[in-house]
Amino acid sequence: QVQLVESGGALVQPGGSLRLSCAASGSFIDINPMAWYRQGSGKDRELVARITSGSSTTYVDSVQGRFTISRDNAKNTVYLQMNSLKPEDTAVYYCNAEVAVRSPGIYREVWGQGTLVTVSP
Repeated sequence: QVQLVESGGALVQPGGSLRLSCAASGSFIDINPMAWYRQGSGKDRELVARITSGSSTTYVDSVQGRFTISRDNAKNTVYLQMNSLKPEDTAVYYCNAEVAVRSPGIYREVWGQGTLVTVSP
């Protein structure tokens, strides 16, 4: 069974920084892409950033220039460096990945349990 375990969520002041981590464990053939989503209170879950194994990245407009997604393929870990945090960044952040468990080319979606980021004075 493949698991994604996030860490790094915390309370931080506006303008501060945090680094989230998500490590994949279990048995699988490939994991690609990896992504971060977030869900604020009363809001829909939204894609924050996505990265492929070739390090191609995508960001939602609201975090462009402030957040950086990266991954360590050897460790099957994805990171989200968040700078210049704003109160509107407050949300539960979820790690997401497409994982090929048994057969090459057949992927299924896996979610982490979420980590809370609170941006407040």
